[in-house]
Amino acid sequence: MKLIFVVVSSVIITLSVLFVCQPTRAACVGTSVDGQQNDEAVRNQTRERLAQLLEKAGPAVNIDFSQSQKQPYNYVGTLRTGLVNADSFEIVISVTPKETIGFRIYPHYKSGYINVDKVNDRPALMRLLLRLSDRAFLFWGADETGDIFTGYTFTLESGFPEEAINIVLRSIVNSDKFVGEMRPFLDAPIQDVTATTPAPPAAQPAKAPPAKTRVKRRVRRRGRM
Repeated sequence: MKLIFVVVSSVIITLSVLFVCQPTRAACVGTSVDGQQNDEAVRNQTRERLAQLLEKAGPAVNIDFSQSQKQPYNYVGTLRTGLVNADSFEIVISVTPKETIGFRIYPHYKSGYINVDKVNDRPALMRLLLRLSDRAFLFWGADETGDIFTGYTFTLESGFPEEAINIVLRSIVNSDKFVGEMRPFLDAPIQDVTATTPAPPAAQPAKAPPAKTRVKRRVRRRGRM
């Protein structure tokens, strides 16, 4: 009897759950869609606040930002002034779907990116990047193509970090000195060339003139008559 009672109870509970859940499936799907719409709305709001901040703060640090045409949640800019070692810094700021704002700042050196696969001393450069991530304000790394960058990532759990973003913007120019530390691994070493002058050919010893051969002539003596 106990076994029959348990089986009947399980069936009743299962049917009850099915009848209760069926009307609410549409509501569950609607809640998921609403959540996605809310996330997108928050992301759009963050993007608008970031655009306003960059429009105001960019000129103060000699950077003009513009919205990326390929990725509307990215803003790009270039720093060219106040640099000694790098040609420029390419700044990419992204508003991600995960409620973060990411800075990726690429140094340009000798009219191109610095790629870890194309430097003269790859292990030494990688060790330097690790040390810089420990002691510098911005961390250093390499993207999927091997191009190195310095960066910072903000989370938006505590709201929009306006003042912190300003601090990062003002710190970009300071990364130029770290590019100077990389230069020994980027520049091709100058090899010492020793010019050698070929020695003149040794003078051949002068040949002695052949010795004269004396020919003895026999003289016939005539006897007295």
